[in-house]
Amino acid sequence: MPDRADLDALRTRWTQALEAARPGDAKNLPDPTPYADNLLTRYQEPHRRYHTLTHLSAVLDHIDVLERAGTPAPDPALVRLAAWFHDAVYAPDRSENEERSARLAERALPEAGVSAAGTAEVARLVRLTVTHAPAPGDRNGEVLCDADLAILAAPSDTYAAYTAAVREEYAFVPEDAFRAGRAAVLRQLLALPKLFRTPYGTEWWEETARANITSELERLQSDPGPL
Repeated sequence: MPDRADLDALRTRWTQALEAARPGDAKNLPDPTPYADNLLTRYQEPHRRYHTLTHLSAVLDHIDVLERAGTPAPDPALVRLAAWFHDAVYAPDRSENEERSARLAERALPEAGVSAAGTAEVARLVRLTVTHAPAPGDRNGEVLCDADLAILAAPSDTYAAYTAAVREEYAFVPEDAFRAGRAAVLRQLLALPKLFRTPYGTEWWEETARANITSELERLQSDPGPL
Protein backbone atom coordinates (compact mmCIF):
# COMPACT_ATOMS: atom_id res chain seq x y z
CA MET A 1 0.00 0.00 0.00
CA PRO A 2 1.58 3.32 -1.04
CA ASP A 3 1.81 5.92 1.68
CA ARG A 4 0.10 9.29 1.55
CA ALA A 5 3.28 11.15 0.64
CA ASP A 6 3.82 8.94 -2.42
CA LEU A 7 0.24 9.45 -3.57
CA ASP A 8 0.44 13.19 -3.02
CA ALA A 9 3.68 13.30 -5.04
CA LEU A 10 1.99 11.48 -7.91
CA ARG A 11 -1.02 13.82 -7.75
CA THR A 12 1.40 16.73 -8.06
CA ARG A 13 3.05 15.15 -11.09
CA TRP A 14 -0.34 14.59 -12.71
CA THR A 15 -1.42 18.18 -12.04
CA GLN A 16 1.81 19.58 -13.48
CA ALA A 17 1.47 17.51 -16.66
CA LEU A 18 -2.22 18.30 -17.10
CA GLU A 19 -1.78 22.03 -16.52
CA ALA A 20 1.13 22.12 -18.98
CA ALA A 21 -1.03 20.39 -21.59
CA ARG A 22 -3.99 22.74 -21.22
CA PRO A 23 -4.28 25.90 -23.35
CA GLY A 24 -2.66 28.83 -21.59
CA ASP A 25 -5.74 31.02 -21.87
CA ALA A 26 -8.26 28.38 -20.77
CA LYS A 27 -10.78 29.45 -18.11
CA ASN A 28 -12.98 27.62 -15.59
CA LEU A 29 -11.16 24.31 -15.94
CA PRO A 30 -12.07 21.41 -13.65
CA ASP A 31 -9.97 20.43 -10.64
CA PRO A 32 -7.24 17.98 -11.75
CA THR A 33 -7.40 15.97 -8.50
CA PRO A 34 -10.43 13.73 -9.27
CA TYR A 35 -8.81 12.65 -12.53
CA ALA A 36 -5.59 11.80 -10.71
CA ASP A 37 -7.48 9.88 -8.04
CA ASN A 38 -9.34 7.82 -10.64
CA LEU A 39 -6.07 6.80 -12.28
CA LEU A 40 -4.34 6.16 -8.95
CA THR A 41 -7.19 3.84 -7.98
CA ARG A 42 -6.85 1.95 -11.23
CA TYR A 43 -3.12 1.36 -10.72
CA GLN A 44 -3.87 -0.05 -7.25
CA GLU A 45 -6.30 -2.75 -8.43
CA PRO A 46 -5.68 -5.99 -6.51
CA HIS A 47 -4.97 -8.15 -9.55
CA ARG A 48 -1.96 -6.02 -10.52
CA ARG A 49 1.52 -7.10 -9.53
CA TYR A 50 3.77 -5.36 -12.05
CA HIS A 51 1.47 -2.80 -13.71
CA THR A 52 1.15 -0.85 -10.49
CA LEU A 53 1.91 2.62 -9.15
CA THR A 54 5.55 1.54 -8.93
CA HIS A 55 5.59 0.97 -12.68
CA LEU A 56 3.81 4.25 -13.36
CA SER A 57 6.32 6.12 -11.20
CA ALA A 58 9.22 4.38 -12.92
CA VAL A 59 7.97 5.32 -16.40
CA LEU A 60 7.56 8.95 -15.33
CA ASP A 61 11.04 8.87 -13.78
CA HIS A 62 12.55 7.47 -16.97
CA ILE A 63 10.89 10.21 -19.03
CA ASP A 64 12.62 12.65 -16.68
CA VAL A 65 15.94 10.83 -17.18
CA LEU A 66 15.65 11.09 -20.94
CA GLU A 67 14.76 14.77 -20.70
CA ARG A 68 17.77 15.52 -18.48
CA ALA A 69 19.99 13.51 -20.83
CA GLY A 70 19.15 15.81 -23.71
CA THR A 71 16.48 13.64 -25.32
CA PRO A 72 13.34 15.57 -24.50
CA ALA A 73 10.06 14.86 -26.21
CA PRO A 74 8.69 17.68 -28.35
CA ASP A 75 5.48 17.51 -26.31
CA PRO A 76 6.66 16.47 -22.84
CA ALA A 77 3.36 17.13 -21.06
CA LEU A 78 1.47 14.96 -23.53
CA VAL A 79 4.05 12.18 -23.21
CA ARG A 80 3.66 12.28 -19.42
CA LEU A 81 -0.13 12.15 -19.73
CA ALA A 82 0.26 9.16 -22.05
CA ALA A 83 2.41 7.49 -19.38
CA TRP A 84 -0.43 7.96 -16.91
CA PHE A 85 -2.98 6.43 -19.26
CA HIS A 86 -0.90 3.70 -20.93
CA ASP A 87 -1.82 1.00 -18.38
CA ALA A 88 -4.90 2.68 -16.92
CA VAL A 89 -6.99 -0.27 -18.09
CA TYR A 90 -5.20 -3.52 -17.38
CA ALA A 91 -6.58 -7.05 -17.22
CA PRO A 92 -3.99 -9.77 -17.92
CA ASP A 93 -6.59 -12.02 -19.53
CA ARG A 94 -7.62 -9.37 -22.08
CA SER A 95 -5.81 -8.37 -25.26
CA GLU A 96 -7.29 -4.90 -25.79
CA ASN A 97 -5.95 -3.13 -22.71
CA GLU A 98 -4.09 -0.44 -24.63
CA GLU A 99 -7.09 0.31 -26.82
CA ARG A 100 -9.37 0.61 -23.81
CA SER A 101 -6.79 2.80 -22.07
CA ALA A 102 -6.59 5.07 -25.12
CA ARG A 103 -10.37 5.36 -25.21
CA LEU A 104 -10.37 6.30 -21.54
CA ALA A 105 -7.92 9.10 -22.34
CA GLU A 106 -10.13 10.22 -25.22
CA ARG A 107 -13.08 10.54 -22.83
CA ALA A 108 -11.30 12.08 -19.86
CA LEU A 109 -8.83 14.56 -21.32
CA PRO A 110 -11.23 16.84 -23.24
CA GLU A 111 -13.34 17.09 -20.10
CA ALA A 112 -10.18 17.93 -18.15
CA GLY A 113 -9.36 20.79 -20.52
CA VAL A 114 -6.92 19.25 -23.03
CA SER A 115 -7.36 20.23 -26.67
CA ALA A 116 -8.62 17.83 -29.30
CA ALA A 117 -5.16 17.70 -30.87
CA GLY A 118 -3.49 17.06 -27.52
CA THR A 119 -5.99 14.35 -26.65
CA ALA A 120 -5.45 12.66 -30.01
CA GLU A 121 -1.69 12.64 -29.48
CA VAL A 122 -2.01 11.10 -26.02
CA ALA A 123 -4.32 8.40 -27.35
CA ARG A 124 -1.94 7.71 -30.25
CA LEU A 125 0.96 7.30 -27.85
CA VAL A 126 -1.00 4.95 -25.61
CA ARG A 127 -1.86 2.76 -28.61
CA LEU A 128 1.81 2.79 -29.61
CA THR A 129 2.67 0.82 -26.46
CA VAL A 130 1.10 -2.25 -28.06
CA THR A 131 4.14 -2.62 -30.32
CA HIS A 132 6.71 -0.22 -28.84
CA ALA A 133 7.70 0.48 -32.44
CA PRO A 134 7.58 4.23 -33.09
CA ALA A 135 8.21 5.39 -36.63
CA PRO A 136 11.55 7.03 -37.37
CA GLY A 137 11.42 10.63 -36.19
CA ASP A 138 8.51 10.05 -33.79
CA ARG A 139 10.30 11.57 -30.81
CA ASN A 140 7.26 11.60 -28.54
CA GLY A 141 6.81 7.91 -29.26
CA GLU A 142 10.48 7.14 -28.82
CA VAL A 143 10.57 8.72 -25.37
CA LEU A 144 7.41 7.01 -24.12
CA CYS A 145 8.35 3.58 -25.49
CA ASP A 146 11.91 3.75 -24.16
CA ALA A 147 10.66 4.84 -20.74
CA ASP A 148 8.14 1.97 -20.68
CA LEU A 149 10.76 -0.62 -21.69
CA ALA A 150 13.52 0.69 -19.40
CA ILE A 151 12.69 -2.04 -16.85
CA LEU A 152 14.41 -4.45 -19.25
CA ALA A 153 17.70 -2.73 -18.46
CA ALA A 154 17.26 -2.81 -14.69
CA PRO A 155 19.85 -4.34 -12.34
CA SER A 156 19.55 -8.12 -12.11
CA ASP A 157 17.67 -8.16 -8.79
CA THR A 158 15.15 -5.58 -9.98
CA TYR A 159 14.74 -7.46 -13.25
CA ALA A 160 14.12 -10.69 -11.32
CA ALA A 161 11.45 -8.95 -9.25
CA TYR A 162 9.85 -7.68 -12.46
CA THR A 163 9.70 -11.15 -14.03
CA ALA A 164 8.28 -12.62 -10.80
CA ALA A 165 5.59 -9.94 -10.72
CA VAL A 166 4.66 -10.63 -14.34
CA ARG A 167 4.32 -14.33 -13.52
CA GLU A 168 2.02 -13.46 -10.59
CA GLU A 169 -0.21 -11.41 -12.87
CA TYR A 170 -0.52 -14.47 -15.12
CA ALA A 171 -1.00 -16.96 -12.29
CA PHE A 172 -4.11 -18.28 -14.07
CA VAL A 173 -1.95 -19.51 -16.97
CA PRO A 174 -0.52 -23.04 -16.62
CA GLU A 175 3.24 -23.29 -16.21
CA ASP A 176 4.04 -24.81 -19.59
CA ALA A 177 1.85 -22.36 -21.45
CA PHE A 178 3.33 -19.40 -19.61
CA ARG A 179 6.89 -20.52 -20.33
CA ALA A 180 6.13 -20.94 -24.01
CA GLY A 181 4.36 -17.60 -24.29
CA ARG A 182 6.96 -15.68 -22.31
CA ALA A 183 9.79 -17.26 -24.31
CA ALA A 184 8.09 -16.22 -27.55
CA VAL A 185 7.86 -12.62 -26.31
CA LEU A 186 11.53 -12.61 -25.33
CA ARG A 187 12.61 -14.00 -28.70
CA GLN A 188 10.61 -11.28 -30.45
CA LEU A 189 12.38 -8.65 -28.37
CA LEU A 190 15.81 -10.07 -29.11
CA ALA A 191 15.00 -10.16 -32.83
CA LEU A 192 14.41 -6.41 -32.92
CA PRO A 193 17.32 -4.46 -34.42
CA LYS A 194 17.01 -2.00 -31.52
CA LEU A 195 15.05 -2.21 -28.29
CA PHE A 196 15.53 1.49 -27.57
CA ARG A 197 15.20 4.36 -30.02
CA THR A 198 16.53 7.37 -28.11
CA PRO A 199 20.29 8.03 -28.09
CA TYR A 200 20.38 7.65 -24.31
CA GLY A 201 18.45 4.39 -24.38
CA THR A 202 20.68 2.98 -27.09
CA GLU A 203 23.85 3.90 -25.23
CA TRP A 204 22.88 3.11 -21.63
CA TRP A 205 20.05 0.56 -21.70
CA GLU A 206 20.36 -1.58 -24.84
CA GLU A 207 23.26 -3.85 -23.85
CA THR A 208 22.00 -4.52 -20.32
CA ALA A 209 18.47 -5.17 -21.54
CA ARG A 210 19.63 -7.74 -24.08
CA ALA A 211 21.73 -9.48 -21.44
CA ASN A 212 18.75 -9.62 -19.05
CA ILE A 213 16.42 -10.94 -21.74
CA THR A 214 18.94 -13.55 -22.87
CA SER A 215 19.45 -14.77 -19.29
CA GLU A 216 15.72 -15.02 -18.68
CA LEU A 217 15.21 -16.93 -21.91
CA GLU A 218 17.96 -19.36 -20.98
CA ARG A 219 16.33 -19.96 -17.57
CA LEU A 220 12.95 -20.56 -19.16
CA GLN A 221 14.45 -23.13 -21.51
CA SER A 222 16.69 -24.94 -19.03
CA ASP A 223 14.95 -24.90 -15.63
CA PRO A 224 11.85 -27.13 -15.46
CA GLY A 225 10.82 -25.90 -12.00
CA PRO A 226 8.05 -23.40 -11.31
CA LEU A 227 8.84 -19.75 -11.93
